[in-house]
Amino acid sequence: MTVVSVTLRNFRTYESVRATLGPGITVVSGPNGAGKTNLLEALYFGCTGRSCRTINDRELVRFGSTATRVTVRCEDDAGPHELAVGFAPGEPKRMTADGAPVERLLDAPCRPLVSVFLPDRLELIKGAPALRRAHIDHLVAALWPARAANRRAYGQALAQRNALLVRIRSGHGSKTAISTWDLHLAQAAVGLMADRRAAVELVCDGFRDLADRLGLDGGPSISYGPRSTAADPAAFVAELEARLESDLDRGFTGHGPHRDEVLIARVGRELRTYGSQGQQRLGLLALLLAEREAISSLRAVPPLLLLDDVMSELDSARRTLLVEILAAGPGQVVITTTDLDHVPLDADVAGSRIAITGAGLIQEAVAA
Repeated sequence: MTVVSVTLRNFRTYESVRATLGPGITVVSGPNGAGKTNLLEALYFGCTGRSCRTINDRELVRFGSTATRVTVRCEDDAGPHELAVGFAPGEPKRMTADGAPVERLLDAPCRPLVSVFLPDRLELIKGAPALRRAHIDHLVAALWPARAANRRAYGQALAQRNALLVRIRSGHGSKTAISTWDLHLAQAAVGLMADRRAAVELVCDGFRDLADRLGLDGGPSISYGPRSTAADPAAFVAELEARLESDLDRGFTGHGPHRDEVLIARVGRELRTYGSQGQQRLGLLALLLAEREAISSLRAVPPLLLLDDVMSELDSARRTLLVEILAAGPGQVVITTTDLDHVPLDADVAGSRIAITGAGLIQEAVAA
């Protein structure tokens, strides 16, 4: 799946613009504040139906406008496809795939996968465990789409069990009723833990190798840290039963995959606590690149990789190395930069350029 172009209408700082992407690396250059990150956000929005920067879609609508619309055109072996997302404050978001309305673009078969590096995404490395759990769950869905059902089933069963705990705690429910939800929760939990473990194992070698190549020393690693040791639903039910009284005291389930951790470390210590910001950036970049390789190996559909300001804190040698890694890998890449010299495209790297100025967006097809 190749993204051919993106068209923006009243999106952030853009009134009306169309940008064409090359098949390999596309470099978006311009001064600070020109709208480079906005263009990446529009690509993400058009491919997923949601922003990678905010949960408030009102922020996406250009000042003075009443609605925004993003259209992404792409193509695969079956031919051309079109994804469109429209939003007006106070109205339902409208999304279409090849002209047909859809409730979620994430379920559209003609949707390109997309992965994004933003400076704000360092929270994935240094933030709360919930962010890493959600990220791995998204990776599971990208690797094995059908397995996303395990995460939904677990969330539904957990909500039902927690609601029952509250009723029992308030004297309006019976403890005997909780065994049914224990079993539902256990069945989904065992499947979810297996999915997460498989996804982490699939990227761990690539993460270690890429992180090491990019200069993150100290034996970088990624591992899955489940809260439960259960190997089957019966064992998980036993763990829940042993903790029932404490769950009733709290009013919620304190044990299970919703408390798991994904550990990213170097020299045996968590990068979130003991890594510098530069090391955390390299860790995040290595993780996204390793995931890109893993997805490509299983699905032959490499994600569109969006890299915002990724070169600014790398030295010249690492910039060159990163471009070599990106060029050798599968799929498309869009990189933003304030300085074209920071993205060294040589004669062996096919690329295109988009220059953003105060006058708008200028597309230049450049044979690097």
